[in-house]
Amino acid sequence: MIVDVSSLPGVVARLRAAGCVFAEDEAALLVREAGTPGALEALVARRVAGEPLEQVLGWAWFRGLRIAVEPGVFVPRLRTGFLVERAAALLRPGAVVVDLCCGSGAVGAALAAVAPVRLYAADLDPAAVRCARRNLGAERVFRGDLYAALPAGLAGRVDVVVANAPYVPTSAIATMPPEARDHEPPAALDGGADGLDVQRRVIAGAPRWLAPGGSLLVETGERQAPATLAAFERAGFAAAVARSAEVDGTVVAGVLTGDVTP
Repeated sequence: MIVDVSSLPGVVARLRAAGCVFAEDEAALLVREAGTPGALEALVARRVAGEPLEQVLGWAWFRGLRIAVEPGVFVPRLRTGFLVERAAALLRPGAVVVDLCCGSGAVGAALAAVAPVRLYAADLDPAAVRCARRNLGAERVFRGDLYAALPAGLAGRVDVVVANAPYVPTSAIATMPPEARDHEPPAALDGGADGLDVQRRVIAGAPRWLAPGGSLLVETGERQAPATLAAFERAGFAAAVARSAEVDGTVVAGVLTGDVTP
């Protein structure tokens, strides 16, 4: 049975009462996704309870791609498209690209869509890995702690590493929207006392894996960018901060020089 579109106003009203700002748009998506009245009721109930729309739908729209997103998996943000833009400008056909802390694999999928690259992705969370394998293919996605997840043969051969590592300070987690705070994995959000614990490990470990002239790009917070940049420079990178006010995105990108600061 197909859902009767006459149910749309009622869905809109329920979503609006639950505080959904874009209730009309969300209702249309839920009605289209549901297929049956029973399925629609289940989806609306989940959304009204506060679950992120993307997890309810089972997908997120990112850089023109429909990315599968499961419950409990980090939802790709619009701002992360800026990380994709900066990395895409560095790609050449056949480049070896690693998407660390890949979550659903959205960044890697977007990069693979713009250039014929040899893509590898890694995450520690089993739900994220399962989801990323749906989006990228099982052969491209590895489970483990940052670089330790990757095939050893990639060491010294990677052209571009991208990482949207967690960068929210622990003390700020409680101020995040409930959709993120209550429904996304803490490890994908919490970056430690200053938010940069995982970033520092990504940056420090990159030199072993990058090929000569290879690049590392890390999404960060605008206020944290100076500290992220300093970590790049300590690890021997010539790096710079790029900012997109349009999507509220901040990226630090660097090329390895070998001049490590004690």
